[in-house]
Amino acid sequence: MNLLAAIDLRGGQAVRLLKGDYGQETGYGDPLELARSFEAQGTDWLHLVDLDAARDGGSANRSVVLEIATHTSVPVEMGGGVRTFDDVIQLLDGGVSRVIMGTAALEDPNLLARAASAYPGRIGVGLDYRLNREGHAEVAVRGWLEGAGLSLNEAVDRVCEADIAALIVTAIDRDGTLEGPDLAGLGTMLELTDVPVVASAGVSALGDLTAIRSLKGPRGQRIEGAVVGKALVEGRFSVAEAVAACR
Repeated sequence: MNLLAAIDLRGGQAVRLLKGDYGQETGYGDPLELARSFEAQGTDWLHLVDLDAARDGGSANRSVVLEIATHTSVPVEMGGGVRTFDDVIQLLDGGVSRVIMGTAALEDPNLLARAASAYPGRIGVGLDYRLNREGHAEVAVRGWLEGAGLSLNEAVDRVCEADIAALIVTAIDRDGTLEGPDLAGLGTMLELTDVPVVASAGVSALGDLTAIRSLKGPRGQRIEGAVVGKALVEGRFSVAEAVAACR
């Protein structure tokens, strides 16, 4: 299992939100400096999210993303505000290894299929979900501010019609909380699809990574990677320790 060290971008800076709430932000300084630190410590991937673009569209932090992609040697995946084919071209031709489509993947399946066909193995889809009052997982879009009107199961069915490289699955209610990952939700994902799954949100201890790594689907699938952000920047454990736990 791969470690994906996470850097969320807002206003050109590295930040973390609590449960996707733009009003509950903690700053962590220069994102390129943080990316180089994660690289030096041995992360497998860098996972970048443009929070401004995810909410409003556009490319608020794209120059920062491309700077990180061209000034580090580890593969970079990026999501947030990827709404057009031109966005995909600019990012992938600019040095990003994998683009994550979220809102656009659900609202424009033709765009998703076109991107996946043009860039085989380099298009991922971000599925971000909350549990409703009945305990069912519902997918959110536009920076987690709007519901997509789809259950997680329905969203998986829709996006997996395209030949995508990975599903990056985020439990919104765990994001930035350090309360542990949604293991049940991740187990459900392994039952729903054979597309590689990357887990995101909630990791607070090395044991969480071990638990994610131990999950196994009915056809022998395993989680491909785990995104870790707040636990790294707050020193809960080192990148090297996280990589070892992922192995």
